[in-house]
Order: sequence, then C-alpha cells, then structure tokens
Amino acid sequence: MIYTVTFNPSLDYYVQVNNIKSGMVNRTADERLAVGGKGINVSLALKELGNETLALGFVAGFTGKYIRDKVSELGLNFDFIEVKGQSRINVKIKSNTETDINGTGAEVTENDVNKLVRKLKTFLCPGDWLIVCGSVPATLGHTAYADFFKKLKTVKDVNLVVDASGKLLTETLKYKPFLIKPNVYEMCEIFGLNAVPDVEGIFACARKFRDMGARNVIVSMGSAGAAMVTETEQSLYVRAARGQLVNSVGAGDSMVAGFVHEYLNSGNYFSALNFATAAGSACAFTKNLATKEQIEYIESLML
Repeated sequence: MIYTVTFNPSLDYYVQVNNIKSGMVNRTADERLAVGGKGINVSLALKELGNETLALGFVAGFTGKYIRDKVSELGLNFDFIEVKGQSRINVKIKSNTETDINGTGAEVTENDVNKLVRKLKTFLCPGDWLIVCGSVPATLGHTAYADFFKKLKTVKDVNLVVDASGKLLTETLKYKPFLIKPNVYEMCEIFGLNAVPDVEGIFACARKFRDMGARNVIVSMGSAGAAMVTETEQSLYVRAARGQLVNSVGAGDSMVAGFVHEYLNSGNYFSALNFATAAGSACAFTKNLATKEQIEYIESLML
C-alpha cells in the first residue's frame, strides 16, 4: 500500500492577471480553485496512474472542509485529522511571471502528530510506501519529519520517500529514506552553492546526500531534466521533453508519483527516472495534473 502524508494541505487559488501592475487594482482574466499540498498531489497523480493510495494529513476550518469535500469528489481515499485553525490558502498568480503567495497553515501540535503516528502504526506493513512531502505549519519546527520518522521507527521495512527542503529534508536522512527528491535550487541552498553546477557537479551533490543516509537521490532540474544517483552506484541523467510551460505547480509531485509507479512496475531505476521526468514535464505543460495518456505521450517523445 502507498500512504502519502501532507502536513500542510492547502486550497490553491489560481489567477491569471494580464500585465499585472504593482500598486494598482488589477482584474483577473481567469481564476480557479484547486486542492493543493504536495502529498495530496502525489496521491492524485498515482490514482491517475492506477495505483491505490491513502492520503493522510491535517486539515482545519472551512478551507479544511473544502479540501475534504474536493478530494472526496475526486475519488481519493483519505483519512485526514481535524486540527485547530484554518488550512492555508495559497494564491498562484500567473502574469508576465509566476508568483506564489503561500499561507502559513493550520495549528498542528505534537499531540496531533502523535495521533497520526498511532493511525499509521495500525496501517503500515513491511513493503509499504510512506511518502512525506512539502512544508510544515509554523507550529512545527525543521525537525518535524525526522521526529515523525523516529516515532515510526518500530515499523520495519517501509519504503520512505521525502520531498522537502532545507533541514526539514536533511534531518530525515539518518532514517535512510528509500528516495529523496530535492530540486536543484534546494540542493544548492543545502550545500551553500552560489550557482547551479553542471550534471557531474549535481551527481557529486547527490552522492553527498547518499553519504548522509539517503538510499536513492533524484535532483529535479526543471526543463533541464533530472539526475539520479542510486544505491546500486548508478549515476543516471534524463533530459526533459521540450514544451511550453503552462503551470509548474505539481510538477515535482508528479515526478515522485511517476517514479514510484514505474519502479513498482519494473524495478528498474532508469525506467522509473525516465517515466518520472515525463510525468513532471507533462504536468508542467498543462493547467492541472497530467493524465496518464499525456504522460505516456510525453514519454514517447523522450525515447
């Protein structure tokens, strides 16, 4: 079974504003609402690919109710924990450039996290996948994911996947996650690099992550593709398909979903990385998360 955890789900408000002018009243040319949060996106992408998941996490207030209603409408299996406050609203502005204004999130406490841990201990079995993605609310610190894994350490042989940034990611590496997926800018920030290195430099940084405990490392590079270092000492690179960027939100989450889906099917790292890169590209080329057919078409262009 595949479980996804989203500590900080959101209601995403997308607005198209043509030629936005700072300091003035602007009118939207288009707008839409969508459920957000990286773990939820991973679950939605995996569902589209035919994999069953259970989406877990924390929701609060009227926005939390909307998130519940929307994921139910989308046919997603979920078991969220109700907490205090309000689930965040993120504003995604598309004009001459993309601008994101992300909210803070609900008031998740240590007791709330313990409820989630108890729930997962009744669910998790050897061979299951636990995918933890995104930011955490301001009420939790940069060790939140590491503390979460520590509380789950009695559950053996679970494949941990982490997609996070900064210390939120690096503090988890002692628990030897099966896969981490920083993007290249998150990688540069962690290692104090002032410029994006070439592919060989990215491989070197990925190996550092592996030395710190990660079993497999994918570094997503946007339109430049993705690089991966595996626990079997492989260094892999896949170029992304060319296309028009429509919306970058969810592309990284689609990569995680694409990798897990294909790895479960084939057990082959290169096939999984290739499909993951196709899934990320297909998502970037559409308004919403990509369909299976769109991903397979993009993959056919990469072969």
